[in-house]
Amino acid sequence: MKVKNLTLCITLLFMAFYDITAQNMDFEAYNPQSTLVVPTNEIKKAKFPFIDVHSHQRDMSPEALTALIKDMDALNEGIMVNLSGGSGERLNAMLKSIAENHPDRFAVFANVDFEGVGTEDWSEKAVAQLETDIKNGAKGLKIFKSLGLRYTDIQGNRLAIDDPRLDAIWQKCGEMGVPVLIHAADPKSFWAPMDSGNERWLELKTHPRRQRSDTDPAPWEQIIKEQHTVFKKHPNTKFINAHMGWYANDLNKLSGLLDAMPNMYVGIGAVIAELGRQPQNARAFFIKYQDRILFGKDSWKPEEFPTYFRVLETNDEYFPYYKKYHAFWAMYGLNLPDEVLRKVYYKNALKLIPGLDKGLFKE
Repeated sequence: MKVKNLTLCITLLFMAFYDITAQNMDFEAYNPQSTLVVPTNEIKKAKFPFIDVHSHQRDMSPEALTALIKDMDALNEGIMVNLSGGSGERLNAMLKSIAENHPDRFAVFANVDFEGVGTEDWSEKAVAQLETDIKNGAKGLKIFKSLGLRYTDIQGNRLAIDDPRLDAIWQKCGEMGVPVLIHAADPKSFWAPMDSGNERWLELKTHPRRQRSDTDPAPWEQIIKEQHTVFKKHPNTKFINAHMGWYANDLNKLSGLLDAMPNMYVGIGAVIAELGRQPQNARAFFIKYQDRILFGKDSWKPEEFPTYFRVLETNDEYFPYYKKYHAFWAMYGLNLPDEVLRKVYYKNALKLIPGLDKGLFKE
């Protein structure tokens, strides 16, 4: 009898502790499973072969390329564009590995080192190196968000994206017919107060270094405006605005920007959660600007690509996003027409990025 009573007491204590813990869980731990039962169309492989214009790979050795090809084939990825090519010897090593192993499946963008801006011959040297990198095989130029956020000139002043000392770089890309893929700033919510009204609160709590302010290093609106100034000043250069220029949550504003700057294109990397919560509005936007949108993922995690396919290809309702701190809301499919999908997946990239193998995309 005593053993039974002891067991009962332990059970009751455990249940009480579990109940108290559940009622006092942190917000981060709350992750309810939906009871909604609706038709589902999980897609593991894209309907059409695609070009990922926004990937980052440090290792492009023959062994790494072989492993990447296996995952790419499973996703129906035709070409991966590695934006982390660097410059000089590092870039050349990547290009050599690709040329000797999988020349049709990978492309690399060069990067500019913005250290030393303000020295007498910085611009000439930077442009000469970029020209050499492109002649050696780089397909474009990638600008990281460090420009506008962290880089300073030799006087210690913040290096603005539209600094006139950088104009020769944008001009050279236009002359050589290669696009510039630029990431400027971060989501506007990172500059907002971290309070109950900020829908990026969880991301800022789990990644506190992402929080910004008008003095760290400058107002969001100013940094975004700087890149638009560059786009307008260099109409003969094609710019791919990464992350839809952080206006995926305001497609009306983005529409106005696309209309005002015909040399601006947008990539959808890391903003699929914004598109998936406004299916009707986003679908209309994709159809209207079908020639200006490119597929990109940003981080190379093959298991996350199916959410992109599902948002773009299906009309599924209320399915989860894969990263709660990015989006605690559910996704809906846009059910894009096939011709729009083809343009987003590969046709627009083939027109914009020189030298890609069109033969991979014969259906």
